[in-house]
Amino acid sequence: MNERLHSVLAQRGIPPESLAEVCEVDPKTVSRWLGGRVPHARHRFRVARHLRVEELFLWPAPERSALQQAAGSDQELVRTYQNRASVPRDTWLSLLKGAQEQISVLVFSGTFFAQSNPHVAKMLAERALDGVRVRLCFGDWNGQAAAIRGREEGIGDTLAAKIRASLTYYRPLLSEAGCEVRLHDTTLYTSMFRYDNNLLANPHVWGQPASANPILHLRRADTTGWFDNYAQSFEAVWATARPWAPDQEGPSSHGQD
Repeated sequence: MNERLHSVLAQRGIPPESLAEVCEVDPKTVSRWLGGRVPHARHRFRVARHLRVEELFLWPAPERSALQQAAGSDQELVRTYQNRASVPRDTWLSLLKGAQEQISVLVFSGTFFAQSNPHVAKMLAERALDGVRVRLCFGDWNGQAAAIRGREEGIGDTLAAKIRASLTYYRPLLSEAGCEVRLHDTTLYTSMFRYDNNLLANPHVWGQPASANPILHLRRADTTGWFDNYAQSFEAVWATARPWAPDQEGPSSHGQD
């Protein structure tokens, strides 16, 4: 069975029959896809676009040999940075301004993302106005994952407070077409910042803040490798994250920034 396709359909509340109509195929054909059959390329594209997920998330590319993977990874690695502060501010800005299709961010709090650029919400709204799909995924401050991460870093409830503080920067985006903000409650091994075919991956070392760990600047190559693995990981978290609706959240106390 294609568990990912099942999961996304359930999460979106879309019946298989609706997918059959979109792809102009018989419902039995969709049943075969759910059973594990891989659709033709044109159908894969339509399904992914309709469900708003990456095609490679629903149908990962076949595994390649270790030699091919190593070669592809070498092609994808643009450069490494010792820590997040080592990434020049101009790099963040140029990637954001240069995105033409999508900007996807996965973090717990991501406070630096706004604090290093006070106009980030306005810039993201402008990119969305130009047709760029903007997806921001923050940790759920009431979730188990944020609580565990706070204890592991020795900062207690401070992480939850940082998440709430960070989200205030992005409230204006909720009314912008093409912008989505969600909250996840997953164990986050890597923070990710994707701009089309460029991706900054920030792996986490246990007990340390993400800012203290390296950044890998990846650029998608022709072969499946690191980039697609990280991109699929983002899609998996995004599919299970809940939309952020601040007006429906209960009152919460203010914490440290």
